[in-house]
Amino acid sequence: MQGTERYLKWCLKQGRGIRLASPSDNLMKAYLEKSHNALKSMEVNAEAELPEWAVSASYYAKYFVVYALLAKIGAKCEIHDCTIALFGYLLSAAKFHHLVRELRRSKDDRVEVQYYSRQIKVDLSDLMGQTKEFVLQVEELTDGLNPQEIADLRKRLRVLTSSKS
Repeated sequence: MQGTERYLKWCLKQGRGIRLASPSDNLMKAYLEKSHNALKSMEVNAEAELPEWAVSASYYAKYFVVYALLAKIGAKCEIHDCTIALFGYLLSAAKFHHLVRELRRSKDDRVEVQYYSRQIKVDLSDLMGQTKEFVLQVEELTDGLNPQEIADLRKRLRVLTSSKS
C-alpha cells in the first residue's frame, strides 16, 4: 500500500495527473458511449481474428467505463496508470479488488501487443465475455451511486488532492 500512496502523490504532481473536477453526467455519458463503441470494436476485431486489436479495444472499453465513473464523481486524470491507481484508491473495498486487477492486467496486455508486438495467448470468446462483464459491473456501480456515496468519494478525493507533498 505504501508504494501505491507514493505513486498517487506522484500522480498528483503531474500536469495531467489526478485532479478534482466538477461532477459531470454529460461527460460520464460521453465516456460510456466511448466504452460501448470500444466493445463493438472489440467484437468486430475478434470476429476478424485480429487478436491484438481486440485486446486493445477490450482495454479501452474498460478504461472508458472507469473514466465515466470518475467523471460522475468529479475526478480527472489523463495518465492511464494514474487513473488505474485512482480507481483502486477510490474503490478500496475488497469486493472491488478484482476490477482493479483486471483493468491493470488489460492495460499490460494492451501494451504488450500494441507496443512490443508480443503474441499473448488469448481466447477471444473469454476476452469478450470478461470485458462485457467488467463494463457491466462498473456501469452498475456508477448507476447505483447515490448523492451521499458521491459526496463520500469526493471527500476521499479531496483528502488525496490536499496531500500532494
